[in-house]
Amino acid sequence: MNDHIYKKIELVGSSTKSIEDAVQNAVAQAAKEYTHLRWLEVIETRAHLEDGNIAHWQVTVKIGTTLNLS
Repeated sequence: MNDHIYKKIELVGSSTKSIEDAVQNAVAQAAKEYTHLRWLEVIETRAHLEDGNIAHWQVTVKIGTTLNLS
């Protein structure tokens, strides 16, 4: 069994649609910059309000990526 070393990346995704979409936006951006994404933790969920309505969701996630140790 291989041991793994992970790096945690903290991002805040946002979406006008949903919490899930905000998370997916953060993951999609991480995938553009990092390889070997393995897991995520939702750290914080909040919403930006405008005129008493939710304008967009903001979700803070920590994403774990495996480091390539040669």
